[in-house]
Amino acid sequence: MTIKIASLVKFYTILLLMEKPKHGYEIMKELEEKIGKNISTSQVYPFLDILQKETFIKIDKTGARDKIVYSITPKGEEFAKKILSRSGDLFYLAIKPQVSVCTHCGCKVIEGGYKEKRGKKELMFCCHHCARSFRKIKH
Repeated sequence: MTIKIASLVKFYTILLLMEKPKHGYEIMKELEEKIGKNISTSQVYPFLDILQKETFIKIDKTGARDKIVYSITPKGEEFAKKILSRSGDLFYLAIKPQVSVCTHCGCKVIEGGYKEKRGKKELMFCCHHCARSFRKIKH
């Protein structure tokens, strides 16, 4: 079975389980906090069932009332890492047009930075320290 992560609820559920084992109620409350919307049980528990069937998570019962605690398995961690890798690629593609490279050190600057004009050319630096160092080298 191929699991599709097509919603923030599923994406965040996996991330939350990577932090530490959690009760279903705890997952739902943290999802509401992260996403900023009310989360229903029908959005969470069927997905947890799928993750369990695929052995990405395991279930333990704790306490006098046998509360169910969900925890990620090593197979689930590998799955989560693949999801994060794909998501990271998508995120980078989305922000790539906004990324500048420091002329001096080569680090990538998403926001801010320091610009300096040299003749007709505008150079981008991550900070004024890099600009000053660049001036000394190119002087």
